[in-house]
Amino acid sequence: MESSAKRRLESISRHLIQPSQRILSSGFCPSPLSVDTGFWERAPVVIGGMVLDIQAIPREEPSPGTTTPGKVRYINGGVARNVAECMSKLGTKPLIISVIGADMAGEQLMSYWKSTGLPTEGILKLEGVATPVVSVVFGSKGESVAAVASVDAVESSLTPGWVERFHQNICGAPVVMVDANLPFQTLEFACRMAVGAGVPVWFEPVSVIKSSRIAPVANFVTCTSPNEGELIAMANVLSPQTKFEINLEEIKEKGLPVEDLFQMLKSAIISLLDKGIKLLLITLGSNGLFLCHSRNLNFCRENYNSNLNADRFLGQLYQAVNSIYYNGFFARSSSEFCAFHFPAIPAEVVSVIGAGDCLVAGTLAGICAGLDVVRSVAVGVVAAKAAVESKNNVADKFLVTNIRDEVKEVLSCVKPLLL
Repeated sequence: MESSAKRRLESISRHLIQPSQRILSSGFCPSPLSVDTGFWERAPVVIGGMVLDIQAIPREEPSPGTTTPGKVRYINGGVARNVAECMSKLGTKPLIISVIGADMAGEQLMSYWKSTGLPTEGILKLEGVATPVVSVVFGSKGESVAAVASVDAVESSLTPGWVERFHQNICGAPVVMVDANLPFQTLEFACRMAVGAGVPVWFEPVSVIKSSRIAPVANFVTCTSPNEGELIAMANVLSPQTKFEINLEEIKEKGLPVEDLFQMLKSAIISLLDKGIKLLLITLGSNGLFLCHSRNLNFCRENYNSNLNADRFLGQLYQAVNSIYYNGFFARSSSEFCAFHFPAIPAEVVSVIGAGDCLVAGTLAGICAGLDVVRSVAVGVVAAKAAVESKNNVADKFLVTNIRDEVKEVLSCVKPLLL
């Protein structure tokens, strides 16, 4: 009886919801015509790659043409997978939509995912398809010196048809994250479906090359999280008449103050905000991040945590972080946009792989808990710090008391910038 009612409701909703319907300018509040999600769990949806990372860690600086003693590790990875796992450890229960092959790498990824207790119905397992694998060689200081990515399965097998099976999950989600590993058709299909239901879309650029995939879906994107290079690439593809340039190597060599770096990136930032993207999270590695957003961006708590199947941890996270006071520096800017610098928390770096993904995951977990944008991003900074101190892409666990103390530290150092 219930499944029959679901099908009828879904059929009716397809007639009510217009594909061109946009997110309300006031923020993330769902459209009045959004699908009624009373029949299913309002869980965030993450769409993209599940990848087995093969990490080679030498004991000394690797030399070309010969082998170097060290360790080789197999780590569960992939942008979408990392984000979903980290969100789950922060109290949300996301649905991941992805694809793996019927091979050793796929078995490892699926076995671990089942052990977390997270839903697996969105993971498509295919015979004759190679599970996405990325092989990374690190330098003696922990930096990546070479990497090869084999992610054809995501680009060829994660189709609109598979995504459409989860129509009700997407239309009922508080937020949908898509990563740029997706093929153009699937990316556009998923974004259009989400926005048609009034659901905000977070676009994760993945890499400088793949970040250009934002071009056909920019009108659907609410938030995005590029690094400096990805930001420039996105600005250039969205505004081809203007040439944005930045010499990242020169910046690193000079060690410019973050204020100077912001001025160098400012025109590209404004370009993306002018395109209708409401929130930019620009990652700067050890320099922290820039948060830039439209002044009318807000989060509606009742539309997030009240309908989520949130566990006790998420409720405790909200109570602990929402009680932290910070200066109301939103109002200091008379501009249409707001911009802030968030410092990184000092950390004992083990591996930087996964840190950016956990920054996004922490921010999304804050959104799903009902926190405002500044506090949500502060949770993201804390999650990223935990990732760099872990040998895995995602920290093993989080403690609410530690998150609270570190969020307080981050918020005490946030500085407004002038856009």
